[in-house]
Amino acid sequence: MTQSLMASDEPEFRTAAELAAEQAAAGPDFTITERPTRRYPRGGGVEYEGQMVFTLVPTPERSDDTLAALVESVLDEEPYTYGDWFDLPMPLYLVHDDETGDTFRVAVRDGRVEFHILPATGEAGLHALYDRLVAASDARWHVDRR
Repeated sequence: MTQSLMASDEPEFRTAAELAAEQAAAGPDFTITERPTRRYPRGGGVEYEGQMVFTLVPTPERSDDTLAALVESVLDEEPYTYGDWFDLPMPLYLVHDDETGDTFRVAVRDGRVEFHILPATGEAGLHALYDRLVAASDARWHVDRR
């Protein structure tokens, strides 16, 4: 007995351009492929071995001061708890997203915002902060992973 294929049973064909547009509409890929590990030296403190960083570059370009103000304005809203990281020559924040439970570092330097992954960082927190930065600015954002 043969079955005829109905139109809904046929696989949908999409061009590469359509797939690229769908990916762009979905936002950047924050898949975490490498996690640092913590090491506790005998002398005290904590060190991280390995790293993964997502770099967000706005178009048009912004100064570090403007980006830091944008980041802080977003972090000042719920669901974030954050703190400035020591007294460094650049803004560096330890950020905790109370909704997702994710903790990661956020740095601002050289006209870009960086999300530094920690051992227990999840992708949901990265997506949420990215989405809030996009909503709070008129920039287009390009995201690189390294």
